[in-house]
Amino acid sequence: MNKRYSNLEVTLGTYVPPVKIDYPEEDPYVGLYKPVYDRPYPEVDANYPYVDDTWRNKLRIWFGYRFVRPILGVVLRLKYGLRWQIEGEKKWHRSACPMRRYLKKFDLSHGAITIANHCYRHDCASLLTAINGTHRTRIPMFAPNFRTKDQYFLRIVGGIPIPAPEAGLSAMKAFNAAFDEFDRRGYWFHIFPEAKRWDWYKPLRPFQKGAFTMSYKYNKPIIPFAITYRERTGIYRFLGPKDEPLTQVVMGAPIYPDTSAPRAAETERLMNKTHEEICRLAGIKHNTWPSSL
Repeated sequence: MNKRYSNLEVTLGTYVPPVKIDYPEEDPYVGLYKPVYDRPYPEVDANYPYVDDTWRNKLRIWFGYRFVRPILGVVLRLKYGLRWQIEGEKKWHRSACPMRRYLKKFDLSHGAITIANHCYRHDCASLLTAINGTHRTRIPMFAPNFRTKDQYFLRIVGGIPIPAPEAGLSAMKAFNAAFDEFDRRGYWFHIFPEAKRWDWYKPLRPFQKGAFTMSYKYNKPIIPFAITYRERTGIYRFLGPKDEPLTQVVMGAPIYPDTSAPRAAETERLMNKTHEEICRLAGIKHNTWPSSL
């Protein structure tokens, strides 16, 4: 186990998975997941339909929302013992309905940005189930992943591929214009500011600024989530991989941007505040990475 893992300090009762993965010590944005890019997919350039209002895409998302998401929720409960908790409550919920009722206390009529640690294959689905947000959520995603076996799942959860730098400035302008339109429609956004997925990693890695720039630009509050773990025991030892922990999601209160403040300073504040909140939600007393690099 590396130094950042062994030097982590957590609150009493917080479970740290005894994983046997050689996590990087210096670069928090290294990709550890090595997908196979073997599926055909349209070129992600200036002509890509970032806003796809075709009946085919609407049907795909509707089908995913009505059928795939509930099935996946059941699978995650069985395989990973998925459960949810609202900040400040001791009770854990097997249903995500209390999370949705809790969010109704806040003014989220224009949408919000959900933020979480990026720590296992189905982390995104765990959060979307909590907010009931598949059909009105858009998620910026690494474009090459749309060429993997997960491409259908990425599209039905609202994934939007981010054009690579070589696609040119016009492609990025089209991508940004699409999110302007999604904001106009009141959609929610979900972003993993750690950028790359590190399975079962407990420390919270440094954040990139994109999500917080969007929060300021669109005046959308940030809802922090922490995906935490517990030991695989009981019947769950037979329902999932023995070397993988069970998962749970803790949701915090929305963090609102102050759009009257200078953009650079407010973006920095939002990033640091969200990083601090997720550490707290995850039971981390002393994190071994800074909030940003």
